[in-house]
Amino acid sequence: MRMDLRKGAVVIAVLAVLCIVQGRLWASGQWAAPPQASASTIPTAQLIQPDELNRLLHTSGAEKPLILQVGSHLMFAQAHIAGAEYAGPGSQSEGVQQLRGRVASLARGTYIVLYCGCCPWNRCPNVGPAYQLLQGMGFTRVKVLYLAGNFGDDWANKGFPVESGR
Repeated sequence: MRMDLRKGAVVIAVLAVLCIVQGRLWASGQWAAPPQASASTIPTAQLIQPDELNRLLHTSGAEKPLILQVGSHLMFAQAHIAGAEYAGPGSQSEGVQQLRGRVASLARGTYIVLYCGCCPWNRCPNVGPAYQLLQGMGFTRVKVLYLAGNFGDDWANKGFPVESGR
């Protein structure tokens, strides 16, 4: 079956409009993070290493970031970075809504560090969508803590500051 050029042009135009509308809804925060967002989609320049974040947290006079854990609440309750806040699982729509609500009133230049640590970096379902959400909302100073293996191995077992509860 052949499609004439006019029908093809109409199909292309409709698809283009849908892409524009989806992009605007995503940027406005009306849609949850797209499922293709993953840890591997986060630019390397936006990653912060555990040693670097630990040094920053212990440097007097340094600007301290807002640290948001975007993994499971059970993990957060068991152990999290001292001073971190739970912001909901980044891979689930209710987590995206919780994160959006937490940052909605913040200045877009607020220094934020996101982390999860549920599993090896290349399988983490949470940090990619959370990072994309903040980027789409216009936040300009977002870093993601690179935990290659998991939170226990790459943070807690190194003796970095940990709290439990909440």
